[in-house]
Amino acid sequence: MHPTVDPSEMYRIIYTDHADPFAVLGAHEVEVEGVSGMAVRAFLPDAEEAYVIEDPGGAAVRHRMTRQHAYGFFETFLPDRSPPFDYELERVDTYGARERFLDSYAFLPTLTNFDLYLFGEGKNYKIYDALGAHRIDVDGIGGVQFAVWAPQARSVSVIGSFNGWDRRKHAMRRLDCGVWEIFVPGLGDGELYKYQVKTQQEIILDKADPYGFRMQVAPDSASIVHTLGGYTWHDEDWMSARVDREAENRPMAIYEVHLGSWQRAPGDGPREDRPLTYRELAETLVPYVEEMGYTHVELLPVMEHPFVGSWGYQVTGYYAPTSRYGSPEDLMALIDAFHRAGIGVILDWVPAHFPKDAFALGRFDGTGVYEHIDPRQGEHPDWGTYVFNFGRNEVRNFLIGNALFWLEYYHADGLRVDAISSMLYLDYSRQPGQWVPNRYGGRENLDAIDFLKELNDTVHERFPGVVMVAEESTAWPGVTRPTYLGGLGFDLKWNMGWMHDTLAYLAKDPIFRKYEHGKLTFSIWYAFSEKYVLPLSHDEVVHLKKSITGKMPGDMWQQLANTRLLYGYQYGHPGKKILFMGSEFGQWREWNHDRALDWGLLEHPLHKGLQRFVQDLNQLYLAHPALWEKDTTHEGFTWVDLSDADRSIIAFQRKGAEQGTPLLFIYNFTPVPREGYRVGVDQPGTYRELLNSDSEVYGGSNMGNAGQVVAEAVPWHGRPHSLNIVLPPLAMLVFQRKPEPMSPE
Repeated sequence: MHPTVDPSEMYRIIYTDHADPFAVLGAHEVEVEGVSGMAVRAFLPDAEEAYVIEDPGGAAVRHRMTRQHAYGFFETFLPDRSPPFDYELERVDTYGARERFLDSYAFLPTLTNFDLYLFGEGKNYKIYDALGAHRIDVDGIGGVQFAVWAPQARSVSVIGSFNGWDRRKHAMRRLDCGVWEIFVPGLGDGELYKYQVKTQQEIILDKADPYGFRMQVAPDSASIVHTLGGYTWHDEDWMSARVDREAENRPMAIYEVHLGSWQRAPGDGPREDRPLTYRELAETLVPYVEEMGYTHVELLPVMEHPFVGSWGYQVTGYYAPTSRYGSPEDLMALIDAFHRAGIGVILDWVPAHFPKDAFALGRFDGTGVYEHIDPRQGEHPDWGTYVFNFGRNEVRNFLIGNALFWLEYYHADGLRVDAISSMLYLDYSRQPGQWVPNRYGGRENLDAIDFLKELNDTVHERFPGVVMVAEESTAWPGVTRPTYLGGLGFDLKWNMGWMHDTLAYLAKDPIFRKYEHGKLTFSIWYAFSEKYVLPLSHDEVVHLKKSITGKMPGDMWQQLANTRLLYGYQYGHPGKKILFMGSEFGQWREWNHDRALDWGLLEHPLHKGLQRFVQDLNQLYLAHPALWEKDTTHEGFTWVDLSDADRSIIAFQRKGAEQGTPLLFIYNFTPVPREGYRVGVDQPGTYRELLNSDSEVYGGSNMGNAGQVVAEAVPWHGRPHSLNIVLPPLAMLVFQRKPEPMSPE
């Protein structure tokens, strides 16, 4: 028979040049020489023969198809048939092997026009349930729906282990908004796949699925069909209680963790060791964090990334947890274990940039799809990465949907948004002429600002109780102000100024600290301008910056005493707390992502003492609302003495929401003990020494005040009473007035 389709259409199919192969392939009602019927067409490049099986569930009549082209284009015409036409295909290969299968081109689109409309508007916040690879049933037939956004592509095919990675076998159709779609019946979980994109310049690109839920272990980069929702959670109590939590007035002591290097396990073969799996971490990391008294963990990005040395900050699989440590369900089990232990989980999230790996988002259809094509707008010169085009609806939808995805499917309790400053400023790390001003001629990235506001509003609306944290290093105003008041809408912001000033101060030899006293006290002047987190993070223990303890001056004893002093100041200072793993026991070397922490140091009493001190700091912190209820207002903090620069001593009070007795903090930043040191207090009575960082249990010299001090009627520091105390060297003390015993009636 002669083909019932125009030869040009047939050739567009053969050479994968067709934007709608469904218009050619499959069953179509046609008229041949005045006779109506169904023409069934199939492109089967590896077939010697092909057949249509009519009524496969009944009589199953086989009709031989005519080869219309040597490359494998087959067709048959069946007169007097009309839709609906029920059929299957059968191919016979060179060796006579037969395969019978359902035809992908017999199925209508599975995406709705409403899905596509919302996506084009940037408002399909559950876009991850539409695009990507999803196991679904169509008219009772199971398979996988594939859908990908590639608006400027010439054609797109899904390739994978199920079709020999041959783009000719499952060419997709283009729908509205540049979304390409196909349903492949009979497929299930575990199939490897990519999208093969032909650009307008006829360049072939193999791309991992931007919405894929699972990927191969790097350096392999294929996506894997994976159905989420099979994990049974056990954190109902945690999730229901989370709704009523407000980060501003709740305790947050955060342990920052890189999962691949917290601990390691013996490896197989020539490798000396390997990272722990998510399930192994649930058995080791969770009880450790619970024992240490932390309220939260913050995980360096768990999203798939090809280069382990990026620590997860160069993401290629935004919807896929890294397979290095196990399956998506294994990560869910880890987060579930944290929740059952009463510990929140914050995930680092990276919308500021993405790497240029050829298989990932960059130049996805040969053009700037997710990024600006102009390098002045679309590239980070320092990092060698691309910048998201926040002005494009579909890109915003991809990112906001991604944030919601981790909150919905993985029960994350918060997102720490990385590198906000690079998003806010068009001239970030650029010289004049290397950036494009906004429409008003300014340096502010208006699209990124709108994106961040929409992100925070959407998260807070859909997931109340979730905390959004900004890593923002400039003086941008209103980062934690609500969007309706002109702010960006974050719950918390990293206080980078406090971190830089405090570390610079403590790095000084104590004899010179009196000249840098302002570095110690300056942060209080702006401590309530935003809602802050005080970070001592991974960024401060890499790139030749030394470890936290390694930054400290003096001999080993003084270095560890200074470290205790630093942590004591962090916990006394207004703001939530974050400490990177290993710093809690005084690791000496810089963090290495390929090595476990130096746990053997805990055999040394000074390191064990530092760990015990951090543990007791967390207990003190949790036990006293004065340390977290008023973190963001002046009412929670009062200076007692900030002017004793010559002796490098400061003292202040912390107060809670209730009219309770405040906590008194006193810090001696020199190795000189001060006996008979007087500090003013408001009320008479006995003051208990709640914490002394110089205690011998922490590795200190054990100077102190025998557990308590009685206030004297000696005015000091503008207060009617004072304590005459022993102030140990390089130490912090915490006092609280004991309540007066009730007199019997």
